[in-house]
This record gives sequence, C-alpha cells and structure tokens, in this order.
Amino acid sequence: MPSTERPLNRIVDNFVAPVCNEFVQILYQDEDILLINKPSGLLSLSGKNPLNWDSVHYRLVQGQDGVTPAFPEAKLPHRLDLGTSGIMVIALNAVSAQHLNKQFQARMIEKRYLAMLEGWLVDDQGQITAPIAKDQQHFPRVKICQDTGKTAVSEYAVLQRLEQPQRSLVQFNPLTGRTHQLRIHSQSIGHPILGCDLYSNAHSQQLAERLLLHASDLYFTHPSTGEPVHGQCPCPF
Repeated sequence: MPSTERPLNRIVDNFVAPVCNEFVQILYQDEDILLINKPSGLLSLSGKNPLNWDSVHYRLVQGQDGVTPAFPEAKLPHRLDLGTSGIMVIALNAVSAQHLNKQFQARMIEKRYLAMLEGWLVDDQGQITAPIAKDQQHFPRVKICQDTGKTAVSEYAVLQRLEQPQRSLVQFNPLTGRTHQLRIHSQSIGHPILGCDLYSNAHSQQLAERLLLHASDLYFTHPSTGEPVHGQCPCPF
C-alpha cells in the first residue's frame, strides 16, 4: 500500500498573488527588445498554481487590451520580485534572449534600485557582504548564513534622510543577484525596506502599503547593435 505521508523536505507553496490592476508600461521598443515598467504586485512569470496565471510574461504575450499589443515571442532574461516595481528588459526573439542571458550570467549588466529603509543609516555609503542561503524551514524566505550561504554583495548610498518617521532613501547597486538579496541585506543591517512582508521589524512593514523597492536603472549592451544602453524608470515613491 503506497504511503500517503508527505516527504519532509517537500516545499509546498500555497501562495496566491493578489489582483494587480496596474498595467505593464512600455518605456522603449525596437525589433529586438522592450524596456518595460513592471508594477508592484505583479508576478514576472506565471506561477505553478493555476490561480497565479497573471504576470508580466502573460500580459506581454497575450497583449493588454487597449494598452499594449501582443508580443508572442517575448522572453524574460531576468525577473523582479512580486513586490518590486521598475525596469525590466524583455527579449522579443530567441537570438536577443540568448544574448541577454549571457550578459546576465556573466554579470555584465548593471542594475540599480531605489529603496526606502526604516530609520537613518549611520554611513552615507557602504557595502553589505552577508552571504545568503535558502531557508528550508521558512519558505520562501532566505537567510544569512556564514557556513552555507553564497557570496552576496550590495553597494549602497544614502540619497536622503527623512523625518516623521525616520527613514532613508537609498540607492542600491547589487554586485550579485541572489534571491531577495536587497531585502534581507537591508534587514541584516537593522534597516529593513518599508512594506516588506518577509524581512521586517516591529514597525517597518506597516509603514508602507507596498514594498518600497524599485528597479530604477539598467545598463547593458544591445543584443543586435552592440551599443551601450542605459534604461531608466521613474520611481513612484
């Protein structure tokens, strides 16, 4: 008789993303790529759960009625977390996707983010180097672990310190691309990103209605022209 017990190491994901009513905005378009503004609260790719069908990829392939046409060959060389808004580069054909994938894998693409952190950071700039590992006991979280964590490096610069409540607008330049890197790195230095539901303190999650993390800039080489591209996306907070 087959066992009905669930394997101890099996991860079960029952998460269902809330409805996102904001549209994907096209910032730039040519024959090979799109630069788009992903709204906060929208998945980059459709999830395994059938209820999580809505995503950047789904909307681009199907088209957004009255807003954007369909791009049936659209591919996502990189992704942003559900709560993160901002710029993404989309490949419109297989050749462009392959070229961009190689750039991301070789860490040739520079990404910059803006984030609103709880409290005032002491230093105007710095580098966070805490290694990151999967947290098998608290999926989908990750954890800081000196023994099993992979190298993770985030550079930051404080752009503004704000009052009532005290918070810091920070520009991040991640030199690695670990899952939830900026979110857990911010928490690790005692200044979690406002609105973050996974890495927070007693007050930070309640100080914003969304995750205040935005992909503002992307630097890469155009897959067909070979020219340098600097894509920018205005920050909504």
